[in-house]
Amino acid sequence: MSDQEIGTAVTRGSYVYLYNNKGNQIASIGLGSQDTLQGYTSGTVSIKRGCYIYIYNSKGQQISTVSAGR
Repeated sequence: MSDQEIGTAVTRGSYVYLYNNKGNQIASIGLGSQDTLQGYTSGTVSIKRGCYIYIYNSKGQQISTVSAGR
């Protein structure tokens, strides 16, 4: 496993914090008041913002956007 793989993603206040499997913080992503963490894998984090889901990599960089549907 890489030190950059996501072990867990935790919402605290207005941020989602990403940690590796060793418990070290590897990135953080700011949230708006209505944004919610949808889920995560070892390589990506999904955050719902309005009608869209934004997908970020383990460095906290946005890599994709998809419609959240209805």
